[in-house]
Amino acid sequence: MKTPSFWNTNNIISKLLSPISFVYGYITQYRINHAVPYKAKAKVICVGNITAGGVGKTPVSIAIAKQHIKEGKKVFFVTRGYKGKIKTTTLIDLHIHTPSQTGDEARLLANIAPTIISPKRDDGAKLASSLGAEIIIMDDGFQNPSLYKDESILVFDGTVGIGNGKIIPSGPLRETLETGLKRANYVIIMGEDKTNLKSKINLPCYQGKLTPENFKLENKNVLAFAGIGHPSKFYNTLKELGYNVALSHDFEDHHNYTDNEIKKLKHEAKSKNLSLVTTQKDYVKLTKEQQKDINVLHVEAVWK
Repeated sequence: MKTPSFWNTNNIISKLLSPISFVYGYITQYRINHAVPYKAKAKVICVGNITAGGVGKTPVSIAIAKQHIKEGKKVFFVTRGYKGKIKTTTLIDLHIHTPSQTGDEARLLANIAPTIISPKRDDGAKLASSLGAEIIIMDDGFQNPSLYKDESILVFDGTVGIGNGKIIPSGPLRETLETGLKRANYVIIMGEDKTNLKSKINLPCYQGKLTPENFKLENKNVLAFAGIGHPSKFYNTLKELGYNVALSHDFEDHHNYTDNEIKKLKHEAKSKNLSLVTTQKDYVKLTKEQQKDINVLHVEAVWK
């Protein structure tokens, strides 16, 4: 799904969709206000958002996990496994479960710490606790009321902020900024705050960014491809690192690549003498054979 252009403006389309947005917002708040969340033995940290689309939650979740692991804590991730085929509470085994089963985000997390896919987050927390978890990090799930959150972090994309400030489908919000902030402990704005969102936030607010890790290619001319929420961010990062993005190919967010698609990308890159580059999120979905001759840009979330 590509972000509708009217999500950043108050035009006639967003106004016509307002009645549906009202119903969506009401249902969301009703679920949250009337739920009785399960309190896990482990500390639960939720890294979430109130906008649709990619904002950088997964890199933030990974950074927080690494910090606690460094302190000697036993960390588990609990996630719904978006776009994956696993629909029951399952501890991921990267040697057994395929990318199509887990989804890309859950697979990224599983490379850092034990990761449980669970549509019912409370069931995921129960399994994590039984396996000795001291810290449970929820990647997403801010609007999921089934599990009590000891700490909630809201992540925003600094480029788009909250768009036109309207709820889905009129705008990008899953709930209003006001209701979201009431349940959060602090906020991280990833990238430059181009919409002055910080002025609307009454919580501790930190500036964050994605920092590339040890990325060096001899051939500075690249063909870049990505199936993420905002591919342009990936291409801009490559440019900032001194690479010439001669060609780029956008795919749908969470896209599962076919052998034919990868073969075409490799052929095009080779025929035009370009280095083939993609994101971590895309790379983890590829088979070992598909990964050959594809470079991956690793990034780390950092904030003040």
